[in-house]
Amino acid sequence: MNPATRERELIEAFAALADTLVADYDVLELLQHLVETCAALFDVDSVGLLLADPSTGALDVVASTSEEVRTVEVMQLGAESGPCIDAYETGRQVVVPDIAASHWDRFRRGALEQGYQAVFAVPLRLRQDVIGAMGLFSRTVGALNERDLRAAQALADVATIGILHSRTVDASEVLRDQLQRALTSRIVIEQAKGVLAQTHSVGVEEAFQLLRAYARSHQQPLADVAARLVARTLVF
Repeated sequence: MNPATRERELIEAFAALADTLVADYDVLELLQHLVETCAALFDVDSVGLLLADPSTGALDVVASTSEEVRTVEVMQLGAESGPCIDAYETGRQVVVPDIAASHWDRFRRGALEQGYQAVFAVPLRLRQDVIGAMGLFSRTVGALNERDLRAAQALADVATIGILHSRTVDASEVLRDQLQRALTSRIVIEQAKGVLAQTHSVGVEEAFQLLRAYARSHQQPLADVAARLVARTLVF
């Protein structure tokens, strides 16, 4: 991507995320847009995102650009350790240019098995509030350039502001409801991906793209379409 195109795409990404401050939005769609934007704009191969349950603080994978990166993120959760866990717990970036030299045993083995050689984790934060973390994974050893890392953090920060923002008096209650719905909906979406993968004889990643395309073209929430597919009240 040439510099002019990259700059234009980055501006459009910030504009799209800023729209959440003035319009209704779907948290899951917002976060999926964030990871896909980062994968497209920066020198990385896959991006995954962990979001914290507002009631318990437990993390869950809510957005990813591939099944491989989702597997690695789930592995971090199972081990309760890894760069994204650290980014969430500290509210700071965790830069790992060579995963083979990292100290998280289970994460290291799992990431290398999936073909990833480097990872850069950025927190989703607003001042002292940290609601999740995003991992940018590369299949080659080496550091992400500082400009890209700053831009990725800035995108994550804007997304966090969008999620935390509310025009109601009881913002904390709205936030809990939004995040809880996002975490619950993700389970249904995973089930719907399986349904589509089976009925259309495609991989789970292509199944997810079919699901998103249908939701967008029919202007329906992704979770609603997924629920109808799982309940077998929708066929496409």
